[in-house]
Amino acid sequence: MKDITELIAGFARFRGRYFSENDSIYERLTKNGQTPKVMVVGCCDSRVDPAIVFDCDPGDLFVVRNVANLVPPCEADGHYHGTSAALEFAVRGIKVEHVVVMGHARCGGIQALLGQFSFGADTGQFLGPWMSIAAQAREQATARFGNQPPEVLRRACEFASIRISLKNLMSFPFVDAAVKAGQIALHGWYFDLESGELWGCNTELGEFIQLAGATMGTPPHAAGSQPA
Repeated sequence: MKDITELIAGFARFRGRYFSENDSIYERLTKNGQTPKVMVVGCCDSRVDPAIVFDCDPGDLFVVRNVANLVPPCEADGHYHGTSAALEFAVRGIKVEHVVVMGHARCGGIQALLGQFSFGADTGQFLGPWMSIAAQAREQATARFGNQPPEVLRRACEFASIRISLKNLMSFPFVDAAVKAGQIALHGWYFDLESGELWGCNTELGEFIQLAGATMGTPPHAAGSQPA
């Protein structure tokens, strides 16, 4: 685990790698601006940084991270909407061609949603209301896997929450229009940090299939990968 001084030393290594040469990657990004083709909605979890997981360089991804990688439904209620603003910037401003909702195993936000994590007596002033976005995922997972061990229920809910976010993406008019025009594609991916495998949601069937990993086959707790 790195402390603050190690972060500063890391910045020095980063600067040497990306700023030391003529026509460096940041020189090009400064001159030409950012033009990533892919937006990732990822989780705040320190173990699942999209740029690291997908081995990307600066400028490759437009990323917004929040607890449990959730996409809220489109709402115009006058409140603050960080994830929605990032989505609008990526789709309407940068004109990305892909939006990936990247879930992962052992998600703390999903544990809170299922009552498997709390701040003592409750799920917090902000965490509980935020996770209510995925309440339907909890209902779906509990209806089918409520009598299964906690890890099976959690994984089913992790998969289901990705499906909910994909559905919520289409509630934004500018996303809906871009998808129907063939200008953008939506993806639901799941990083299994226990096995080092990547799973993707077949949006037509609602099931997850393995995209990459050491062994191709059935995911752990396979039932949770199926539509609830």
